[in-house]
Order: sequence, then C-alpha cells, then structure tokens
Amino acid sequence: MKKLKFFYAFEVPALVMLGYYLGGWWNFLAIGFAFLVLPVVDQWIGIDTSNVEDSKAKIIGEQFYYRFVTYIWTFVQLAFLFWGVFVVSTGTLITWYEWTGFVISFSLVTGGIGITVAHELGHKKSSLERFYSKLLLMTVSYMHFYIEHNRGHHVQVATLNDPATSRKNESFYKFWLRSVFMGYAHAWQLEIESLKRKGLSAFHPKNQMIWFALLPLAFCFVLTLLFSPPGSINWQIPIFFFAQSFFAFTLLELVNYVEHYGILRKEKDGRHERVNPLHSWNSSHVISNFFLFQLQRHSDHHANAIKRYQILNHYDDSPQLPFGYPTMIIIALIPPLWFRMMNPRLESWEGKVYHQQAAA
Repeated sequence: MKKLKFFYAFEVPALVMLGYYLGGWWNFLAIGFAFLVLPVVDQWIGIDTSNVEDSKAKIIGEQFYYRFVTYIWTFVQLAFLFWGVFVVSTGTLITWYEWTGFVISFSLVTGGIGITVAHELGHKKSSLERFYSKLLLMTVSYMHFYIEHNRGHHVQVATLNDPATSRKNESFYKFWLRSVFMGYAHAWQLEIESLKRKGLSAFHPKNQMIWFALLPLAFCFVLTLLFSPPGSINWQIPIFFFAQSFFAFTLLELVNYVEHYGILRKEKDGRHERVNPLHSWNSSHVISNFFLFQLQRHSDHHANAIKRYQILNHYDDSPQLPFGYPTMIIIALIPPLWFRMMNPRLESWEGKVYHQQAAA
C-alpha cells in the first residue's frame, strides 16, 4: 500500500479541475487543501523516521514502479497544461478571484509537484529521465534550473557562493531576488565554461542555455496559436502561461529557502568541508513527503544526490524542521514569524556542530 501513496500527488490536479468546474471561489479549492487541510493532516499523522533496510535498498531503488510514477506525472502535467490553456481560451474565467484562484492553484501542480518531479528526474543518469526533467521545466519557463541545480547548487550548497542557500536573517523576498537572478546568471556561466573546455564558443548550438531560453517562448507561442481564434491572438493565453510559471518557480524558491536557511559548511584552508546530512534541513512528515516524493528528506538527498526518492533516509542528527513544507512555506512568507521560529533552531544546530568539531 505504501507504493500507492506516491500517487497522492495526482489528487492536486484533480482538485484544480474540480474547483474550476464548480466555479467562483471554488477555484481556491486546491489552495485550501494544500495550505489548510494538508498541514493539519500532516501534523496529525506525524513523522516516520524509518528507513529502507540496507539489504533491500538496492532492490527497491531499481524497481521500475517508482520511475513509472514520475513518468506518468510528466504526461499528466502536459495534458493538464493543455487543459488549462483550453480553459483560458474559453473566456470562462471572469472575475479577479476566479483568475487568482485558478492560476495559483495551477502553479501548485506545475511548480509545487511538477518541479519536484523534474528535480528528481534531472539527477538521474538515464537520458529519458533527463529529457522528461527538461520537458517539465519548460512548462514553467525555468529550464536553467537543470544546469544551476545540478552543477551549481549541489556543488556550492551551504556556502555564501550559492545563490540558492538562504542566509540567516534574510527574508524570503530578498532571497528570491538573489536566487532567481543570480541563479540564472550562474547557469549561463557554468554552461559557457563547459563549452570553453570543449573548445566551443558561447554561441555554439550546443549551448543548452540558448535552447533553455528559447524553448519556453516557442512552446507558449505554439499553445497560443493552437488555442486562439483563427486569424487573431488570444493574449490571455501567454499571460496565463507566464503567470503560472512565475508562481510555479516562486514555489520552488520557497522550498529552496526552507531547505537551506542559514546553514553553512565550515571552511578550512580555503576549502569547504564535504556536504553531509547536517547541511540541509530535514522533514520526515509522512503525508507531505508522499505528495512531494520524499523531497523533504533533503539531508540525505544532498549527501547522496543520485539516490532515488523511494530510498532516501531520515537522519536523526540532521537539523529537523518543526513542520512539513506546506506549513513551512507559509511561515516563510511572514519574515518576523519565520525568524522567531527558525533562528533558535539554527543556533541550536550551530552549537551542535561546533561542539562536535571541538570534541573531534
């Protein structure tokens, strides 16, 4: 039965569709579920700290079923996006609150879950999985994440060189500006440096960043042509596409903010210590982990990036979040509340690390 629980995520697009067909304020149905119902249930069910036994981890890690779930999500998200564009093209979203509810709810699917799946697939060696990762990121206009996350963030995480590592006493809003814009610039830098090592120019067709910049625009253009009346352009379609993209990658950046708030690796002789499970905030809340493909076991992910989501471990020594991501990202939007909750926990982690180093 545990296997089937990874299909929980598919409830969210269903709720978005149900909310739309019910109409009016019901367009907020998925938002209410994600940020009201889910946090309560998540806290009520509690935490599961159990891990897959080492003797079974390799077998479970290679089971096709778990890859199949992420493959299915890729096609569901594509179909869902076409449905969303169709809805916009019909002109049935009239009021500001219908538009607001629909677009933000939509981004819960494409960003809250879709980028999570893209993140999982993008770490794998399989060319098919990496293709699906890029496909999902194209639907939210954030394809540079494929480069910046894998070749930038995972190398520089928990250092001041990493745009996606939030600083102590830094609000989410300040973090968003740095992570979005500096992360994008860093992805260009990484790709250009890679091309130079191969003796290629920045303008070579193999520069992925050129394609990553053009493909979302081309995809949006095609969608607009397909769903606009003959001989005219329905400008609501590109507005919708880029609005849902904005909220989708903002959800991603909220998660980044929560995952790495204030944690820094120690530096000695100009070199940072190796990434280990102490260098990311962890959460083993059961329900939200099923919705997010165990992304919340982030400590193990950064220590072992190639591991598949179904065998990520909980570590008691990792810094622990008090709630699952759905609750934490709401708190992150209110800086005074966030600092009041997280700074004491961060300082406790810092004291623990210094104590361990002194003992060593």
